[in-house]
This record gives sequence, C-alpha cells and structure tokens, in this order.
Amino acid sequence: MEALESFKDFMDPNPVLSHRFGVTFFAGGVIPNPIDFRFQKVRGINTEVQLETISEGGQNLHRHHLPNQINYNNLILERGVVSPSVSRVSPTELLSPLNLEFNNTFSRFQFTPSNVLITLFKNDQGIPAASWLFLKAYPVKWSVSDLDATSNSVLIDTMELAYSRFQSIRL
Repeated sequence: MEALESFKDFMDPNPVLSHRFGVTFFAGGVIPNPIDFRFQKVRGINTEVQLETISEGGQNLHRHHLPNQINYNNLILERGVVSPSVSRVSPTELLSPLNLEFNNTFSRFQFTPSNVLITLFKNDQGIPAASWLFLKAYPVKWSVSDLDATSNSVLIDTMELAYSRFQSIRL
C-alpha cells in the first residue's frame, strides 16, 4: 500500500496541455538552429503499421493480418510570417536558416535533411514532458495563407516535411 501512495506522489494527475511546445531543427543532424523554433501549430505526429491480409485456403471464417511496413505522415508546421524590425536585429539574424533551406529545396532541387525535435513542456518553466525526434527530415511542401484585403488575420507560413522515421521520447 505504501508503494501505491509513493507512486501517486510521483505521477502528476493533471494532463499536460498541448500549447506549450518548441521545435528545434538540427542542421547536419547536430547543430541546433537558434532562430527557427517558434511555431503556432504542429500536425502529423503519427505513424501506423501497414498490414497485409492473407486468406488461408479453405478457411472462410477469418483472415490473417501480417505487419508489412511502417507508414509515416508528413510533419506539418505552421507559423505566422513576421517582419523583424531592422533597427533591433542584425542582418545575419534576418536570414532564417529554415527559409534558406526551403528556398534551396524549391529553387535548386537540393535537399539537406536535418533532424527535428519537438518538445512538449509541462509548464512555463520549460520542464519537458515529452519529445518526438524526426530523423532525416526534408521539405516537401511550402505554402502561405491567402492574401485577403478584406481580412485582418495573420499571414501563416505552412511548411511540410517528410522524414525517414521518428522516435517518441517520454520523460
């Protein structure tokens, strides 16, 4: 009974909220990108096992479902387009490494895979609750929300990445 009580003290009964997260891009797989980490929304953190269905001769009551391969959906990142104040930012900080990578992919058809770490935080102090590491991610789609003179909404940059696999890390 004492073990159960200590376990209850260890586990936080409050679920972690999904709005405290950070995205870290690692150029070359190891060097963190210090500029591109703020995103409004992240989608596509899921995977599934594709199954192959085999019917056994003479057996009409059931089929065998065998694992075939793993499928990963693309990782979709959304962020507001910002225009930094040139008086407060150095010229080197104006160049987003992520935008440069996307421009290089879509203008020159050159791909530079990087690792991406998405971290979910427990609270405002930045204590991690969970992370997902996406390996060998590269751009496959880039879009900007509609320009609309009748709307007063934030312009959204949507970036889509394919990747070779991901690992879920619970802390």
